This record gives sequence, C-alpha cells and structure tokens, in this order.
Amino acid sequence: MQHDFATPIERRHPRAQGQTPEWPSMKWGRYTPDVLPLWVADMDFVSPPAVMKVLHDRTEHGVFGYGGVPNSLRDTLCAWSLEHYAWNIEPDWQLWLPGVVPALHIASLALTEPGEGVLTVTPIYPPFLKVADNTGRLKQTASLAAPITSGAPWRLDLEALEEAITPATCLLLWCHPHNPTGRIWDEQELAGLAELVCRHDLLLVSDELHCDLLLEEDARHRPLAAMFPALASRLVTLWAPSKTFNLAGLTTACAVISDDKLRARFAAKCRGLMPETNVLGLVAAEAAYGQGESWRQELLETLRKNLARLVEAVSCWPGVEMHPPQSTYLAWLDLRQAGLGKNPQKILLKEARVALSDGADFGWPGFVRLNFGTTPNQLNEALGRLDALLNTAG
Repeated sequence: MQHDFATPIERRHPRAQGQTPEWPSMKWGRYTPDVLPLWVADMDFVSPPAVMKVLHDRTEHGVFGYGGVPNSLRDTLCAWSLEHYAWNIEPDWQLWLPGVVPALHIASLALTEPGEGVLTVTPIYPPFLKVADNTGRLKQTASLAAPITSGAPWRLDLEALEEAITPATCLLLWCHPHNPTGRIWDEQELAGLAELVCRHDLLLVSDELHCDLLLEEDARHRPLAAMFPALASRLVTLWAPSKTFNLAGLTTACAVISDDKLRARFAAKCRGLMPETNVLGLVAAEAAYGQGESWRQELLETLRKNLARLVEAVSCWPGVEMHPPQSTYLAWLDLRQAGLGKNPQKILLKEARVALSDGADFGWPGFVRLNFGTTPNQLNEALGRLDALLNTAG
C-alpha cells in the first residue's frame, strides 16, 4: 500500500515531541490505559497526506481570524458529488456547518415548532434521539425490522414507521447508509420511504455521512435527493468528510439543500446559534474531497480485511449475532443470547477490558456497536480479549 494503515498512532497522550500540553483524545482518554477502545466513531489512522499538507500550509500563515467558505471548496464538492453519486449539485445549495449533530438540531429548530413531532427509526446514532428533547419537540420513534434469521439483514419496516406517525409529526430524521447497522437501503425501501414522506407531508433530513465508505465492492450509494427529485422542497441532505477521511475533530460538515425556501429557513436559524466556519476544517475538506481518493480506496481495502477478521471471530461466539455491515467501519452485535445479562457492554468492559458502544444509547439494549476502524494488530488484540470471554467452546 502507498499509505500506512498498520502502524499504531499514539492517541492516549499525544503531543508534539518533547512539548506540552497534550492533545487529548475522546476515544482513548475516556478509559484507563488497560482498556482497548473500539467505541466512538473515529478511526486510528492518519488522515490523507494532502490533508496534512494543506493544514501545515494554512497554519504556517499564522492568522486564524474569521473565514469564509471558498468557492473552490464548493466546486470540489460539486465535482465529488457528480463523479461518485451522479448527483449534479450547485455551489449555492451548500451550507457549510460545524458538524452534522448541530445540523440535526438546527433542522429541528428551523423546520418545526415547539411541541411538534420529530420522528426517527431505531436503533440509531444516539444524538438523533436527543434532538427532540434538546429543542422542545415531541420525540417519536419507530423500530427497524430486526433480522429474522442468522445472517439476514436489518430492514426498514414501513408499516411500523407509518404507525408511529401522528398529526403532530413534522420531521423525519433518516440515516442513509445506516448507523449503527451498516445497512445500505435498497431502492424498494427508499421508494417506500419517499412515498410515505410525501403522503404525510413530512420534512426529511437525510444523514448520508457514511456514504463514501461502502464495503461491498459492487455497491453504490445514491443520495435520496438524486433518486427522488420530487422530495426537493422537503429534503435536507447532510454530508461531511469527517468519517471518510478521519477529520471529526475539525468539525466541518455541509447541508445540501436544493430548494431556495427550505435552504433560507435552515440558514436563518443558523444565525446566532452556530459558530463561524472552522477555517482549518474547510481547507481539510477541500483537500480530502479533491485529493484523497487514493487514500480512501486503500482505507476501504483495510476496512474490508478488518471486517473479514471480525466476521471470523464472531462466528466462534455462541449466542452472538451480527449482520456484516455493508458500509462504514461500525458493526452492530446482538448479545442478548450471549449470557452476559442485561448490559453486555459493561461486562465486556469489566471482564475483557474492551470498550464498545452500549446499544441502549441507540435505543436497543442488549446490543453493542464495535468500531473496527483501527490497525489490524489493535483489532486482533481486542478480538482476542473478547474471544477469551465469549468463545465458551474455546
């Protein structure tokens, strides 16, 4: 490989050589040093060389005042969208923001009124479940259809989703591809979703943050907006380089909104509630989308190998079920029959010293989410610890 995805990076106490202060990592700093963290969704890989270079060049300038979104970044995202997703977006459709989670909250504030319903489908990335409470809206949820046989996929249950809709429901928060199950929704599921949204006159936010990390080599992501142009007046698409290129700490994302009125509503609510754009995040995003493709392809090769290793390990764990994710570097494991009690995440942390994300935070107790976006050696060490606890036949 041209790029290095094997060398461990010091993340627990990182700092410039011989210098202080440290640069603490949320992922590696939450637990004691004997714990291997495979929880929060950032990877243990150095970002693409092009990103490193532009950040170095920008810091050499030495002035970090308020910045603006350069036209070159807008044009770069347009080119990325057209090349990879056959979606011909315009520069003016882009609203650059400090992260997808803030964008979810802005959407609730901009597109609904207090007491109106914000609906999402569980299991789901935990911040989705906090949006309604944080913005004074009514929290509404529906469940996905869990696999009915070993190895079967999670499915969108349109009947359950429709049953959850009430006269108060105004906004649906959607995740495409899905976090935490890793599903790439098929065309039939998405067509049913689009029809339901239109029939119930809902607004829709589509978090497509993981769309650049498809693990099946013949898979292809199609943005909802590209598949169903009729959704334009009710659809906000959220994109970011953070997961794909490991730039989460640079807090940069983009809301792509083709409808002028909807975009104006969203932008108006940002004023005074959002900080100015992150000047380092913007230059990193442009370099990633413009020059990071070879790095991304090698990353995907690494993640596919890591996933194969994980599938092999899980196959030896009685009572543990996992549908291999079709996208991203996150695996969703069902441990309800593994004999670990009601909170398997705590048992795995205490007994195996491996930190995973607790499924209860996603709306599904008894599950855990495992981040395999790490070096092969670190993944193997963590899987070895889990194997010693879960492989009762070993």
